[in-house]
Amino acid sequence: MPQSFKDNQGSPQQEKNFASTGVLLGDKEFLQLRELVYKHFGINLTEQKRSLVIGRLQPLLRARGFTSFQQYYDFLVKEKSHSSLTELINRISTNYSFFYREKAHFEFFVRTALPEAVARLQQKSSNDIRIWCAGCSTGEEPYMLVMLMLDHFGLNYRNWDAGILATDISEQVLNFAKLGIYPPGRVEEMPVNLKKKFMSSLPNGDVSVAEQVKRDVTFRRFNLMNTQFPFKKKFHMIFCRNVMIYFDKETRDALVRRFHQFLEPGGYLFIGHSESLGREQQLYKYVMPATYQSI
Repeated sequence: MPQSFKDNQGSPQQEKNFASTGVLLGDKEFLQLRELVYKHFGINLTEQKRSLVIGRLQPLLRARGFTSFQQYYDFLVKEKSHSSLTELINRISTNYSFFYREKAHFEFFVRTALPEAVARLQQKSSNDIRIWCAGCSTGEEPYMLVMLMLDHFGLNYRNWDAGILATDISEQVLNFAKLGIYPPGRVEEMPVNLKKKFMSSLPNGDVSVAEQVKRDVTFRRFNLMNTQFPFKKKFHMIFCRNVMIYFDKETRDALVRRFHQFLEPGGYLFIGHSESLGREQQLYKYVMPATYQSI
């Protein structure tokens, strides 16, 4: 999550321990926090997420001296800078990804989507390939796309303006992504040739993304719930994978419509394999699982 949110419920013993701290999350306070998170971030905190919310926020409340969730909620709605809202979403968001995740998308990108975009641009005498990773999480997805373009174009890559815009709601994961340093387990699924070309091992066992890859990814904080997108040009591809599964249908449909406004005709929208746009929508043509083409 990406602007993502994954199940991670606490155990019964954890819940018992939480209760012993004296800072409890009652039904009223949970509903208030749930509505606040939905309003600002579009994430639907179901009842099944209550243990997660307690576990993630209890340490914050204790550190900040709040004696109740009600007191914390009142502070959130009154704080004008919204920095505490950012801290809230950083706490409750779960961001986990790895290189070459859902590899069918990357194979389709190289085989079909990228060549089609190049062909359209050549007809316009343009070299501006525009790709947006919306909900980029810790950066594996945008870095992977740049590696694939570098490998695809070879020396001709320098003739293309082919950088990636990568956005997420969480400043915490964006700061991690900008470093471009990952534990070795995150690169196990990568094609060996790309790993050799664009990753290097560090003394502590971690791996680092090559500078030529890092410089072509622009990381920005962005809330997908913004009703107006600030982009001046449309994208040839938008990747928004494993994000919308945690939105309700109304929020998801509105976001998909906004994506369509900023996709070139024939451009591609990639979503997570556990997600679907639904058969009733008429803005996209189904191409293959989790891959749609703008009509």
